[in-house]
Amino acid sequence: MPEFDLDNFKKTWQQEPVQPKYNTSEIESMLNKSSRNYVKYILWISLVEFILILGANLYYTFLGEDTTDLMSVLGKLGIDNSAYFENTLAQLYFILKMVSLAMTGAFVYLFYQNYRKINIESNLKKLILQIIKFKKTVQLFILANIALVVLFTLILGIFTFSVLAQQNIELTNPTLIGFIAGLILTMGISVLMIWIYYRIVYGFILRRLGKNLEQLQNIEEGN
Repeated sequence: MPEFDLDNFKKTWQQEPVQPKYNTSEIESMLNKSSRNYVKYILWISLVEFILILGANLYYTFLGEDTTDLMSVLGKLGIDNSAYFENTLAQLYFILKMVSLAMTGAFVYLFYQNYRKINIESNLKKLILQIIKFKKTVQLFILANIALVVLFTLILGIFTFSVLAQQNIELTNPTLIGFIAGLILTMGISVLMIWIYYRIVYGFILRRLGKNLEQLQNIEEGN
């Protein structure tokens, strides 16, 4: 992955016996190209994520096995797995999957729009503002994914307690505490995995992009 570091460039330049004739405009051009490449990488990654989510949704929709494990857990709570209950749960899962897919698709579109503006922008100040906007969009995407997991877990918990009430099932304290603890633990692990994934995949690129942004701002301030 290409990287241009202005500080290292200056240090190397000073150590050369014959200094190459790079002016500010050429350095700015190198930083611009590098920054656009980083934005492009995030666009590609988000597009791959969208395709994977779409593929997973289609796979589980046709196989109809995505609620099997949950049905097994709820069955242990004493819930009667009637046809109505199974259909309602399947519809809930379908809605949640569509929300996830729609959200990812919306951010892919936003990434593309930001990339397009950055790719054609020639004014340095406007380019810096576009990069800052893009970084905020990526951070919002990460937070939205985490919020979605929390929302899904809450909806699942509310749905479960609603079914328990409808079927007049009262959980004993150990079972109730175990179920709530299981929901919280599942949610916590899911949020942690999402955070680690985006920290590794997006975080590396964002750090490089942030470094380029800082160097572009130094050039802008020096003009």
